[in-house]
Amino acid sequence: MSDEVIARAFEQARGAIRGEAARPVVKWFFDEETFTASYVVSDPSTSRAAIIDSVLNFDQPSGRTSRASADDMIAYVRDMGLSVEWILETHAHADHLSAAPYLQARLGGRIAIGSHISAVQSVFAEVFNEDEAFRRDGSQFDHLFSDGERFSMGSLPAMAIFVPGHTPADMAYLIGDALFVGDTMFMPDYGTARADFPGGDAARLYRSIRRLMFLPDETRVFLCHDYKAPGREAFIVETTIGDQRTSNIHVREGITEEAFVTMRRTRDASLGMPRLLLPSIQVNIRAGRMPEPESDGFSYLKLPIDRL
Repeated sequence: MSDEVIARAFEQARGAIRGEAARPVVKWFFDEETFTASYVVSDPSTSRAAIIDSVLNFDQPSGRTSRASADDMIAYVRDMGLSVEWILETHAHADHLSAAPYLQARLGGRIAIGSHISAVQSVFAEVFNEDEAFRRDGSQFDHLFSDGERFSMGSLPAMAIFVPGHTPADMAYLIGDALFVGDTMFMPDYGTARADFPGGDAARLYRSIRRLMFLPDETRVFLCHDYKAPGREAFIVETTIGDQRTSNIHVREGITEEAFVTMRRTRDASLGMPRLLLPSIQVNIRAGRMPEPESDGFSYLKLPIDRL
């Protein structure tokens, strides 16, 4: 991520904060089963919208899916008379399945992710012993964003910002003054995301976060997860760059990269594997689609024994 990218992002956010451009309306939906926040972001002047980090409900013991979370988003989009232009993924999630294809079939929009998704696909294609038919170039998605790529949502300016560390392919999306950071940061009282997945790197995560903190303090920050920090009773998914910069318990001002990396590696070593990692990754590297059905018409997810 270059300084030029952040400079352009700064001006975009500052313009929205000053009212020079419309600020997006942000509606969040929370899936307590996976502690995931999903968003419908809309332009009040054109009713154009984006959906970010959607959830397909999945019961692992039975292998059954349901679409209650996605249906709530569909109902909101239709009730508000919105037109979906984008279905955005911040990364290939390891803790929930994406509902992107289901939403696209009912609402339209282009499914997009960062261009480095190909690195994640290559790693996990080996883990799951995918055959040659599995494409490892990101072509399952409708669009692959590069770092600093500008796009629009109605009249709102938007930008994709490469923020590797949690995985090698994470993207943040700045829409007007609203920054959607995926799993880079959590609420200031909870800290930051793990960086021990294949291709993850705590030092890169630190640098990604520090660059985001050059954005204006008033920039609204929307998180992909909340786990209720000790002593807090409510789920919260919105904060600001200023609050993150001054109060984040893992990465606030004054905490060095060396101290962060030591903390993150120690903490990550104590964490178990996410409950839905194996099914989630298989689906999410396919842009939310299940593996091709087998001869009986059903799709199957693999469980690699003693591989990880």
